Amino acid sequence: MKKRIGILTSGGDCPGLNCVIRAVVSHATLTYNWEVVGIPYATQGLLEQKTVPLSIHGWDLRGIDPLINMGGTILGSINKGDTLASASEILTGYEALGLDALIAVGGDGSLKIIHELATLGNWHLVAIPKTIDNDVALTERSIGFDTAVNTIVDAINRLTFTAASHDRVMIIEVMGRTAGHLALHSGIAGGADVILIPEVPYTIKGLCDHLTQLRDRWQRKFAIVVVAEGANPCLDDLENGDSCTTSKCGRGQYIADQIASCSSNLVDTRVSVLGHIQRGGIPSALDRLIATVYGKTAVDLIAQEKYDQMLAWQNGQAVAVPIQDALDKSPSLVNPQGELVQIAHSLGIYIGDN
Repeated sequence: MKKRIGILTSGGDCPGLNCVIRAVVSHATLTYNWEVVGIPYATQGLLEQKTVPLSIHGWDLRGIDPLINMGGTILGSINKGDTLASASEILTGYEALGLDALIAVGGDGSLKIIHELATLGNWHLVAIPKTIDNDVALTERSIGFDTAVNTIVDAINRLTFTAASHDRVMIIEVMGRTAGHLALHSGIAGGADVILIPEVPYTIKGLCDHLTQLRDRWQRKFAIVVVAEGANPCLDDLENGDSCTTSKCGRGQYIADQIASCSSNLVDTRVSVLGHIQRGGIPSALDRLIATVYGKTAVDLIAQEKYDQMLAWQNGQAVAVPIQDALDKSPSLVNPQGELVQIAHSLGIYIGDN
């Protein structure tokens, strides 16, 4: 039976979203002869009852398919507003579009909202996880994470040469308000001396002692500090009082100020806040592969009428897990006693005082 399925991308953009769209359209069209329509700007498109026609050759340029290496999302995305306040209108919009099923690509926040709408409207929903924070539970990989890590590592590589040339402490602030996966993975891969993440409290004294040891014992005149935007010092440091801990300045600048004040030697510091640079760019080969597998598998789940499922990457393959199970366990945080944290310690990286 021919189906009409919709696909939307919700929350912050990331590399690999267009690869999902490409795989869904190709597999649904070529294998099942279904119609696929895009929902522009996520639930806003449902609210306004708008669709974007999708076809396997819709964006070809002389036979070249640009979706495989295009960052962002051709469908647009939103991550603001009170979506549930317009629930009745969105449910009406879904019915008006005549969809047999919906594939939603999003992080844990946007998927939670869409799942609530799907429950209210009895939608046939399949979810695909995407977030550069990699904090959706039950999946080892979310779309966009690998590309973001590679982008940060490239920045660390570039900043390391300048740090070494000028005997500076380079502080690189990366995204991660509650989960430190980005900082931890990129810091280890980029050869950082210090990695600060939300899950592991640190002390300014411990940080400064580590930098002093690098200089005095190992004659290192520079250092690389990778700090997640949500990293926090131990309670003792917070009780000492500091205006920067109340979000009046970025976490990277806070670290720079504290390093300057705690050292008897003048420390030349520079702060680089990567910000939305981490979200952009051409998707990595791994993100393209995972996105393609997710897209193909999502279509197969619809063909099998297995709904209310989220795709998860486990042991090198895509598997289906109940959406609610993933949401209940999200966000997935770094384990302070986990293998990667222990590896960082074994490499001589300061990652807190635990």
